[in-house]
Amino acid sequence: MPRPIPQHGEPVNGDSFLDIVASVVSIMIIMVVMVGMRIKNTPVTVAIPANPATKELEKEAAVEQSLRGDVQKITAEIRTVQQEAARRGLQRNMLATMVTAVEQKIQERRQTLDTAKQADFDLARGLSESKMQLEQINRQTEQAADTPGEPIVVESYPTPISRAVDGPEAHLLISNGRVVFVPLQALLEEFQSHAKRQVYKLLEQPELTDTVGPIEGFRLRYTLERHDVSPEEFRASHHGGSYAQLRRWSLVPTSNDLGEPVQLALEQNSEFRGTLAKILPGRTTITIWVYPDGFDAFRQIRKELYRQGYTIAARPLPMGEVIAGSPDGSKSAAQ
Repeated sequence: MPRPIPQHGEPVNGDSFLDIVASVVSIMIIMVVMVGMRIKNTPVTVAIPANPATKELEKEAAVEQSLRGDVQKITAEIRTVQQEAARRGLQRNMLATMVTAVEQKIQERRQTLDTAKQADFDLARGLSESKMQLEQINRQTEQAADTPGEPIVVESYPTPISRAVDGPEAHLLISNGRVVFVPLQALLEEFQSHAKRQVYKLLEQPELTDTVGPIEGFRLRYTLERHDVSPEEFRASHHGGSYAQLRRWSLVPTSNDLGEPVQLALEQNSEFRGTLAKILPGRTTITIWVYPDGFDAFRQIRKELYRQGYTIAARPLPMGEVIAGSPDGSKSAAQ
């Protein structure tokens, strides 16, 4: 039979243990309720990512606000300028009124004087005006004396003694600010060859007009006419019949932009200098055909040609005319 174990303390009370557990649970419930209430009353903050369109709108709004400020500022300045202009206009009208009143008083005073005094009055008034003009001229003279004058450059060219050109001749045209060599000799040679083949047409018609070229941008238009020998010419020369003679020739450019600008022509390796290198100075005269609007360019070209030792002849052309010639025409005069 088992031996009972002796009890040395008081037995555990089950009700007290249950009370403690219930108290702890109640405290935990109260804490949960308080935390829940706090969470409920706390405002919710939601982070919304930035939208690129919103940033662009904000930037445009800032620009618009800046522009509005500029417009308001300009408007204020315009209003200030208008007010200043109105004030100046008012001052001008007042001064004009005062001048008119003074002139009227002077005229009234003059009318009250007799003839002799009127003459003295007019003389004194004219003397006063002359003194004012003299003072103004003296001030302008002093200003001119204090202002240093620009040096005057005198360019020296060969003595202006001209002579008719009988030797080789090259032709240069200055037009529309451009310079170009004219192949006149080559065109005349082609004309002679072409005219010999066309001269038979003069047996049926009194004159013939035709064109040769183009050569280097130019055509040559010529007119031949049939000349019948008169009895007087027959008695003098003992030659009768008919023959063809040149009445007139003219050069027709194929374009208005032939050649190169004058400034470009004076540079190294230009077409102008390339053609000029083929012409020997001292042996060939360079005839420059120039229109009235090309005299500045003519002076630049003439200066360069003189510097290289070329003989120059100038042939001015009226506006609208072309280079032309005839058996009755004059030769170029070179310097």
